[in-house]
Amino acid sequence: MTTQTFDLPDLGEGLTEAEVVRWLVDVGDTVAVDQPVVEVETAKSIVEVPSPFAGTVSVLHGEEGQVLEVGRPLISVADGSEAEPGTSAGAGTAAPVSAEERYREEERAGSGSGNVLIGYGTPEAQGSGRRRRPRNRPPAHPARPDMPGNGAPAPAAARPPLVTSPLVRQMAREGGLRISEVPGSGPGGLITRRDVRAAIEAARSPAESAAEPSAEGTPAASAPTTDSAPAPAGAVDARTGLAESQRVPMSGFRRSVAASLSRSRREIPEATVWVDVDATELVRLRRSHPSGPGLLSYVARFVLAGLRAYPELNGLVDSERGELVQYDGVNLGLAVQSDRGLVAPAVMGAHRLTTLELDTEIRRVTAAAREGRVSSAEMTGGTFTLNNYGSLRVDGSAAIINHPQVAILGLGRIMDRPWIVDGELTARKITQLSFAFDHRVCDGGAAAGFMRVVADAMEDPAAAIARL
Repeated sequence: MTTQTFDLPDLGEGLTEAEVVRWLVDVGDTVAVDQPVVEVETAKSIVEVPSPFAGTVSVLHGEEGQVLEVGRPLISVADGSEAEPGTSAGAGTAAPVSAEERYREEERAGSGSGNVLIGYGTPEAQGSGRRRRPRNRPPAHPARPDMPGNGAPAPAAARPPLVTSPLVRQMAREGGLRISEVPGSGPGGLITRRDVRAAIEAARSPAESAAEPSAEGTPAASAPTTDSAPAPAGAVDARTGLAESQRVPMSGFRRSVAASLSRSRREIPEATVWVDVDATELVRLRRSHPSGPGLLSYVARFVLAGLRAYPELNGLVDSERGELVQYDGVNLGLAVQSDRGLVAPAVMGAHRLTTLELDTEIRRVTAAAREGRVSSAEMTGGTFTLNNYGSLRVDGSAAIINHPQVAILGLGRIMDRPWIVDGELTARKITQLSFAFDHRVCDGGAAAGFMRVVADAMEDPAAAIARL
């Protein structure tokens, strides 16, 4: 009987670990190629990982709640067949896949693709509805000593080095390297993450890099440690004198959120302005078209109009180069409260959508975020954030800007309040907008101008829509 062990694959975006949320199979279950076998939580989202093997589950390498590092065993599957002669094995198990297939796992992962980060199997299995990334296959023959990446420079007529994923290119770019100058250790000169790490270390300290293990050696010392035991609950806190009721380790997602919010507070000199808005006409418009776009979709449409008038609010600050960057287009982020915490997925290319299309995408993205199924690109690609904290029955908020963005608009709950209209006191539907902005990109005049574009459109939506 041949047992094949599948390691936790590269999940993209520089992620090095994942927490086992829920096993979808048990020992003894029969699995098919491409069948999801486990849900894991990363710092970005919850991901279903499919099996590249068919057979009977023999070992689950991890308990629910346990954090596993990328490259560690995840699941072992016995296929009931005899091992083929010449098959390499370790610790009584056959090599799970060929060397070339293992190297291609990074490309399948790409930079994060949402529900399923990697795909395996036959074309029939790949057409089963889960999303896949296109692959540029390396040559079918094994690496030879004269190939690039084995110490000898590639001949002039050789094709460019093979790069397995956008993650590898990003690592090289952030390390100040030209990807074409990195020697690849994979088949046919395939460039892997370990190759880039080794090149970066060599550039930083040639003396230290000479003492480092080879690309097949131990991982870098900077890899996160997950074996440290948390302090036991029940200990008495020295500051308060109270017993601790519990200690809960922060998940990778929580650590990522905490780091982003802390960086925002540390780096961005933000200011916040408010305005009360009479949304009576907007509510009336929504009620007159019950099957039409929701209120948030109209507000999103007006936000896009405001960003078109004040494009400096749709960008970032490049501190290293001393430049203010503006984007040609808007990926509209939406703050969503989920069981995992607050997330801000984006409607990609929101500026190209009609109000009805915005409504559809807002509903899809927010639902996916609550389920932990939003893609990595949607999770990290926002350029401006709209925060509907009114859905939590909150009137106002001084929100934290979602770094590296430069502004966030908050919408409070809409409620009946006494209001003066044409000199008469009457009940109106009033809400509050709060706007936090990076004072490095604009002054109060631009912030107030943006707020008035949105507020005026909400107070007279028919006239605003006619102008859009």
